[in-house]
Amino acid sequence: MASSTDVPTIKLNNGLVMPQIGLGVWEAKAGEEVEQAISQALKAGYRLIDTAKAYGNEESVGKAIRESGIPREEIFLTTKLWNADHGFDNAKKAYKASLERLGLDYVDLYLIHWPVPAQAKYVETWLALEELYEEGLVRAIGVSNFKPTHLEALTAGGAEVVPAVNQIELHPHMQQIETRGYCAKNDIQVESYSPLKRGGDVLEDTTINELAEHYGKTPAQIVLRWHIQEGMVVIPKSVTPERIESNIDVFDFALNDDDMDRIRLMDQNDRNLPDPDEMDAM
Repeated sequence: MASSTDVPTIKLNNGLVMPQIGLGVWEAKAGEEVEQAISQALKAGYRLIDTAKAYGNEESVGKAIRESGIPREEIFLTTKLWNADHGFDNAKKAYKASLERLGLDYVDLYLIHWPVPAQAKYVETWLALEELYEEGLVRAIGVSNFKPTHLEALTAGGAEVVPAVNQIELHPHMQQIETRGYCAKNDIQVESYSPLKRGGDVLEDTTINELAEHYGKTPAQIVLRWHIQEGMVVIPKSVTPERIESNIDVFDFALNDDDMDRIRLMDQNDRNLPDPDEMDAM
């Protein structure tokens, strides 16, 4: 089992330090399921927890953090603004409502969950997040599911703060080369969600399984190690204690350059979730 000191960190563009692997709680049920998953994760050495208003479990996440016995400043917590809360005033209200649900004084990273271009409000929403950041109410701000065109629109719309993070769907079948290149040039940290493609055909792939056998690791550990070596922050979701422990046990080996290249060749531009340009308000 890893300890929190085994997990490498990434320094964001504002100097804040973020663990490179964390626990995602998308689709984890509020209440006992989420609370037990976070408790298990924190015991296993995780210090990054990722939730969102849309997940419906912020209350349980906050409770688990408060009851963990781990100092708040040692846990890096992310939550996200939902599509229905776009707009300057709505965004500020939404953040404060998330804090109330969490029962915490601050969030480490606050993200716009989707750009929702059809609403044409994500620029003013970002300006609201900038104000929250400048007032010291959140330690870092960022975006999720933003393409380069959406990121460019922030700059064109008068944004003064560069997003610290862009959290995007990213796995061997969806490697997001263009978006990753843009983020690298603009000092925006890429964070991978659904890094295992929700446990689907990526883990059944012949290449991944050959590498798992070669390195004596599970297919999931091979994929997560690939994310780590590519420089991404990665947030696999699980509520199963064994998988939570296994997912963080990826720091005692390294994929060689040829094997990294083998996984890079698996890219199929295959999304699980909607294209951000087509995501509606929901």
